[in-house]
Amino acid sequence: MPFPVFPDSFIAIKGDDKGTAVEFYPSGQVLLPGEGGPQVERRHAAAPSEAHLAIGVDRSEAEVHAIGQREGWRTETHDRGPFHVIELWVDNLYMLEILTPAFQAEYLGFATIENFEKLFLSPASAA
Repeated sequence: MPFPVFPDSFIAIKGDDKGTAVEFYPSGQVLLPGEGGPQVERRHAAAPSEAHLAIGVDRSEAEVHAIGQREGWRTETHDRGPFHVIELWVDNLYMLEILTPAFQAEYLGFATIENFEKLFLSPASAA
């Protein structure tokens, strides 16, 4: 739905018991920590944000790819090793790692501090 933070901004709300919501801003519009009072400041930046999110959804892989195709966004399924994700590139600029129910099961089976440490801090990963 439309979201009034910036012109042409939107918010997607899942409606789950966690209050999951994702805000989408036009390219170059960013939120920064507020200085001297405001919670956040809105500014235009020369480049898009470098952040991305991994999001669990209750849609099939085919449905996610259909959404991307409908919007003209790049979508690709990738094997990250211990789990799979669909890279959904909103406006072909911002990546969301989409986890279908099957991919969520893979991810949750992997996502422990110990497993992340093995993946990112082991001597083999430093090579």
